Amino acid sequence: MLKGSRCLGPKCAMEKRAKPPGQQFSRRRRRVSDRGFQLREKQKARYTYGLLERQFRRFFAQAEKQPGITGENLLVLLEKRLDNVVYRFGFADSRSQARQLVRHGHILLNGRKTDIPSCLVKEGDVISWRESSTKTGYYAEVAKGIGAKSVPSWLGLDKENLVGRVVSVPTPDEIGAQFEVKNIVEYYSR
Repeated sequence: MLKGSRCLGPKCAMEKRAKPPGQQFSRRRRRVSDRGFQLREKQKARYTYGLLERQFRRFFAQAEKQPGITGENLLVLLEKRLDNVVYRFGFADSRSQARQLVRHGHILLNGRKTDIPSCLVKEGDVISWRESSTKTGYYAEVAKGIGAKSVPSWLGLDKENLVGRVVSVPTPDEIGAQFEVKNIVEYYSR
C-alpha cells in the first residue's frame, strides 16, 4: 500500500502487531473501540490510494450525492482516478509512482497531456504514453516487464504499444478492496 508490495507481507505498518513498538511495560492494552476500527479502515483506504484527508472527504461527499450504495460509489470513484488506472495497467509499481508519472506529464489521456492525477476517467478513455517519454529507460523497463502483470477485467491493454483503454466502469466485486467500506461510511455518518 505504501511502497509497492511492502504491505503484502507481515511487516505492514497498518497491521496490528503482537506487541507495539517501543519499550515494553506490564500494562495491558485497551480494547479498540468501534470508532477506532472505523478510523483505522478509513486510514487504510486513504493510504492505499495516497490521498490527503481533504481529498478523501471530497470523494466521500461526491459518493454520497450519487444514487446507490455510498460505499460502493466511493470504491468506484477511487478506482477511476487516473493515477490508479495507470497503476492498474502496470505502468508503475505503486500508486505513488503512478502519481509521479502522471504529474510529470508522461501520460496522455485521450491523446492530450494530463498532469492531474485525481482526474476521473470515463468508459472509453484511452491512456497512452507521451511520444517523448517512450525514449526513456523507464519506458523500456516497463515494456519489458509488462507481460508478467495482470490487468483487471474492466481495463483493456495493448501490451505491444502500451496503450490502455477503459472498457467499462469497475464494479465493487472486481476491485477487491483490502479494507471495509462499510466502516468508512459509518465513520463519516456520525
